[in-house]
Amino acid sequence: MKIGQLASTAGLNASAIRYYEKRGLLAPPQRLGGQRRYAGDALSRILLIRFATDMGFTLAEIKLFLSGLRDNAPVGPRWKKLATRKLREVDQSIVRSLKLKSLLQGLLHCHCPSLQFCVNCLRLSPKLRRLDNVRMKRP
Repeated sequence: MKIGQLASTAGLNASAIRYYEKRGLLAPPQRLGGQRRYAGDALSRILLIRFATDMGFTLAEIKLFLSGLRDNAPVGPRWKKLATRKLREVDQSIVRSLKLKSLLQGLLHCHCPSLQFCVNCLRLSPKLRRLDNVRMKRP
C-alpha cells in the first residue's frame, strides 16, 4: 500500500506516518521506484497508535508495546503490563485533578485583600513544590 493510501485509510496525513516511521513505531517500508510500500499490518499498527494516543499513551509507551510484536502474537500480556502502569498514572492524575478542582472552587470565593493575605490563606511557603500541599483555609 502506498503512503497516500495508507494515510487516507487511517485518517492521517502522510507526514504523521513518516513521523511514526522515524520514531520506530512503524517498520521502514519497502521501496519500489522510490515510493514507500507498506505491508498489510501497517494499517493495524497505525490504528492502534491512534487509539492508544487518544487514550493518553505516549509514543514511547506505544513503541514499547509494539516492539517485536508480530501479527499473530497474543497481545493480552502486553496490554496487561501497559494498562497496569497506566492505571497508576491515571489514579494519580485523578487525585491531583480532584485537589485542583477543590482548590479552584475555593478560589472562586477569594476575597483576599492582598497577595500576602492570599499566600497565607493558601498556606504557601518557599518549600512548596507541588499542588498536593495546597489547602485552602478560610479566614
